[in-house]
Amino acid sequence: MTDPLLTIRPISSKADRKAFIDLAFRLNADDPNWVPPLKGEALGLITPEKNGWFSHAEAQLYLAERGGKVVGRISAHIDTLALTLPPEQGFGPGVGCWGLLEAEDRALAHTLIATAEEWLRGKGMVRALGPISMSVWEEPGLLVEGFDHPPTVMMGHHKPHYQEWIESAGYHVVKTLFTYELDITKEFPPICGRIIASGEKNPRIRIRKVDKSKFDEEARIILSILNDAWSDNWGYVPLTEPEIADVGVKLKPIVYEDLIRIAEVDGEPVAFMITLPDLNEAIAPLNGSLFPFGWAKILWWLRKPKVRTMRVPLMGVVKRLQSSRLASQLALMMIEYIRRASVKDYGASRGEIGWILEDNQGMRSIADIIECTVNKKYEIYERTL
Repeated sequence: MTDPLLTIRPISSKADRKAFIDLAFRLNADDPNWVPPLKGEALGLITPEKNGWFSHAEAQLYLAERGGKVVGRISAHIDTLALTLPPEQGFGPGVGCWGLLEAEDRALAHTLIATAEEWLRGKGMVRALGPISMSVWEEPGLLVEGFDHPPTVMMGHHKPHYQEWIESAGYHVVKTLFTYELDITKEFPPICGRIIASGEKNPRIRIRKVDKSKFDEEARIILSILNDAWSDNWGYVPLTEPEIADVGVKLKPIVYEDLIRIAEVDGEPVAFMITLPDLNEAIAPLNGSLFPFGWAKILWWLRKPKVRTMRVPLMGVVKRLQSSRLASQLALMMIEYIRRASVKDYGASRGEIGWILEDNQGMRSIADIIECTVNKKYEIYERTL
């Protein structure tokens, strides 16, 4: 039945983008585990002039209004780099995406998804993936397990009923992502200690901290390893120069030298691990605003964070070493050194690793050996248009 009071319209103005962001605050206000993003960051994500991803992508945002009140939103978007990738890696020719879905009810969610699909069809797309908000490097997937605790920095959080809404719109799961948690105050199992001790005796191996005074140079080293290590992964899309610049600006304030490690073998960088203090713990009480006192609180926190949780968003080992004993050894050494620093210098007691693809057996094996448990599960859906 058509709702005569409902309108769905494409948006582009600054005021509309603000309404797009504000809706999430209203619809999630009753969820104690939803972390309000900083509104400036959320606006930057959907503003082409502020997000380097738009240098190789296009998007259309939609607002749904009922009787003049904003009641829903969605994005439809196409990554032109993703279109060039092999289909077996998740994207490929004719694949578009939608994301940032928020809706007051099931029927509206279906209408918004249909609107995004129609835009994608008009651009020649034949398959839709969602939710992906906006890039796969941002917040891919829908939370389907782990609603009982807040997400860590750069991870999504959704209400449980969204799963049924999306699946009843004709979508099925194409890929599952996991995050793992562990108590980092506890020593790892003895086998890990033996592997780490063996690595420490190997003169060919060096595990070093990054040098923040050489931020750009260190970032290039990590990116080079990342591009090699992740190039065959499902959903991998290379980061472009504009995106790298944006990531550097966003992450530099929460980069701490002892929490990011590069592993060298015979002097060659071959692996890395990035760990971030959970910024969500600091921003959650701010309700999206740095004013009037949020700036001071965040700046004070950034001087030397004291956090409960550390998140590992990215690890990588060059492809030629993957599936080798050396790769596992390097990973365990980096994890252990960062674990020690996290507890000793930042007061952390909990670690979170991920997201990790369901079929990434190497990383899942490492998570198992250090006795992690799955704490959140995300699904990426697909549908033929």
